[in-house]
Amino acid sequence: MPEIPEKRIPRPTMPPPLQPLLFALRLLPDTLHTQILARLFTHLLRGQSIAGRLDHLQGRRIAIHLNDSGNRLVFEIRGTQLRAATPAARSATADVSIRGSLIDFWLLATRAEDPDTLFFSRRLSLEGDTETGLYIKNLLDALEFDWRAHVTAVLGRPAAGRLIPLIQKLNLATRLPPRAGV
Repeated sequence: MPEIPEKRIPRPTMPPPLQPLLFALRLLPDTLHTQILARLFTHLLRGQSIAGRLDHLQGRRIAIHLNDSGNRLVFEIRGTQLRAATPAARSATADVSIRGSLIDFWLLATRAEDPDTLFFSRRLSLEGDTETGLYIKNLLDALEFDWRAHVTAVLGRPAAGRLIPLIQKLNLATRLPPRAGV
């Protein structure tokens, strides 16, 4: 009986804008990257419904391993914030570890590829507490960034009430993700 060749899913190539980021990841310490990403993610969570679903993850440590740069970034969930793990927590075993290449995390973050595809094709892998890992995967799968809610949460209603129509009038909203449910 002839062998059936295994179907290969082509890996995307590293786009040029990510090359400098990969270089910086290799050059600078993980603690710096973790601090920057924790602040960025916490800022982006403002006004988002997903922030209210972080209660289930309180105190959990999540590690992100970037295979192609060798980085290990460890975060803790505190309230509705993602925080850089303390030095003691960084050296301990994380509750959940997610492994993959920079391009695959980029595809996940930009929603260019859905989480199920990345996990089931084993381009991203989850290790650790199964229940927590599944909860995180489901959060990622349901993620809908509502830029209007974010602008309102950051600037307040009066300023957002003036800025959002301007963004829409200038057609800048076409570059932003649509409002969840719209």
